[in-house]
Amino acid sequence: MGAIKYSIILFLIGLMGFQPSQDYETILWNSDRRLSWDDFRGEIPLNARAAAITASGITYRFSTSGTKENMQVKFKVDAFFYPTKSWYQPEVCDEVILSHEQLHFDISELYARKLQMRLRNESYSYNNVKAKVKTIYRDINNELNDFQNQYDNETNFSRDREQQQEWILRIEKALLEHE
Repeated sequence: MGAIKYSIILFLIGLMGFQPSQDYETILWNSDRRLSWDDFRGEIPLNARAAAITASGITYRFSTSGTKENMQVKFKVDAFFYPTKSWYQPEVCDEVILSHEQLHFDISELYARKLQMRLRNESYSYNNVKAKVKTIYRDINNELNDFQNQYDNETNFSRDREQQQEWILRIEKALLEHE
């Protein structure tokens, strides 16, 4: 092997009202659809040291109804993979690295679910809904970024196969707990 095998995660930040399909090609996270190398269609940068890059992130939308005194808020939260922003180097990538990249996307879905839960459990008033939602979203994105970095560090970017397997089990369990 000997080739550099690591990945870097890139987060594309979703904005309130953001329609991902209008700006970038996207793949919505789905438990029945796993990533394949064909999904990684971005251009490899010159002098790229990473074996692969997964661009994924969380988007949200919300709507309000009712009156100032009795306002209801509904949320739509999704995790997306961005094929044209994701790339890989075929000569150094294998199924272990693809599994590692898939888990980055799965982690984005886990944090999308955490965002949905936090948003639903918060109370809002007419005057603070937009600011509260933005703050919660920013906090979740920071937690997601830290968690993705922890994942790369603990698995040594997929090179520590034992840790990689432990992370796969950990995220599978966490997704089930946050259904």
